[in-house]
Amino acid sequence: MGNPRPRPRYLAKKLKQIRMALGLSQRELVKHLKLDVPSHYISAYELNNREPPLNVILAYARAANVWLADIVDDKVKLNLKRK
Repeated sequence: MGNPRPRPRYLAKKLKQIRMALGLSQRELVKHLKLDVPSHYISAYELNNREPPLNVILAYARAANVWLADIVDDKVKLNLKRK
């Protein structure tokens, strides 16, 4: 097997930034985005303890109206306005 794929360094921080900009709790975010994951997974994603699947990252991107690439690219800083 080859080397594992590197995880984006700022992904967890950006996911939390998006949730906070939306003004939602972790439980509310799951309902708002219609995610098929337990709400405690959101905490794991935001603490960088678990890598979210692509469909979850895409849901965050759509909710925040940002490009998916902006979330996973460590060179891009998100500029979000709190709702």
